[in-house]
Amino acid sequence: MNEVTEIVGESRNIEHVKELIHKIAAVEANTIVLGETGVGKDLVVQTLYKESSRYGKPFIKVNCAAIPDHLLESEMFGYEKGAFTGAEGNKKGKFEQAHGGVLFLDEIAEMSPSLQAKFLRVIQDGEFSPLSSEKTIKVDVWTISATNCEIENHIKDGKFREDLFYRLSTMMIKIDPLRKRPEDIPLLINYYYKKLAADFKDRPLKIISKDITEELKKYSWPGNIRELQNVLQRIQIHDTNDEYLDEIFGEVHNKIPVENPPELPNTSNIEGVAKSQNFFIQLKKIKKEIYSKIEKEIIPLALERSYYNVPDASKMLGISTRSLHLKLKEYGINSKPDAKHSNLNEFSGELVEGIDFDYIFKQTLDSIKAGNF
Repeated sequence: MNEVTEIVGESRNIEHVKELIHKIAAVEANTIVLGETGVGKDLVVQTLYKESSRYGKPFIKVNCAAIPDHLLESEMFGYEKGAFTGAEGNKKGKFEQAHGGVLFLDEIAEMSPSLQAKFLRVIQDGEFSPLSSEKTIKVDVWTISATNCEIENHIKDGKFREDLFYRLSTMMIKIDPLRKRPEDIPLLINYYYKKLAADFKDRPLKIISKDITEELKKYSWPGNIRELQNVLQRIQIHDTNDEYLDEIFGEVHNKIPVENPPELPNTSNIEGVAKSQNFFIQLKKIKKEIYSKIEKEIIPLALERSYYNVPDASKMLGISTRSLHLKLKEYGINSKPDAKHSNLNEFSGELVEGIDFDYIFKQTLDSIKAGNF
């Protein structure tokens, strides 16, 4: 997917975030951006940079969690030749590289307490000394930080210096998780579909129906916007019809529950299920169960008719070869002819011939009455 360059949403939280960005960029106050993984903290930081007078000047990003603690000091402050084994020349640190621009400290809460003290001095005084150097370097850096953890808890536990936190957080931007702003989901889908068009320019994009969009708004999205992007891409990659799009959604919906999932009814009669507030969820499961039973019946017929040629059988079924292989594995269907099919005769008639639909529906109905849905 092409680079995301715009903060999309109409929720109260996102409108507030946009307003804060505009105000903070005008004064370039040290800012910390808070939010769960995948909510778009990097995008907020990039937007702060682009709206400021420092745009076009250095933008240096440091992932404090990705650099080992014993290397982070030399990475941040630089060093002189001979400072340690392997230091064969002078090297500028991230602070010096960011002079005149922005230093973005991602995952700031992962920084060790010993290094936090040195950071505090640089941010307070705007000067530091490289490793093994007696000279002092003055820098003009706008510091922006981000973290996905509850940094207040780190402060209470003594893992993060309170005085450093106050230096970094003249301003604070909190981004709500996607589950708390479902009204943004339709706008995000439209925005990312435009981005997907460039990746799938040789094939038409599959459009998500309004019904499925409404269900997506109810999903908890633990991976936030990043997970939504993945789901939209997955839908486009699959060779599917509308029914299978719904099936893809069902897999996503059932993978991780909402924060307060309702209890499914345990009822011995259809009326009880129909009166339940979860009846829509039940219909989803019923439809999937019926599809599965029909697929278990029709796939072997397609294999038989295609003389157990899987690519031909997949064309007959209107799905990709990969999808058919997955279904064969899921249902435990053998793609090779058994003894009774060793001498194959010409198959005549439609694939649906020989499938007892009445039996399948009766079987499903009995399961509903038994409270198995």
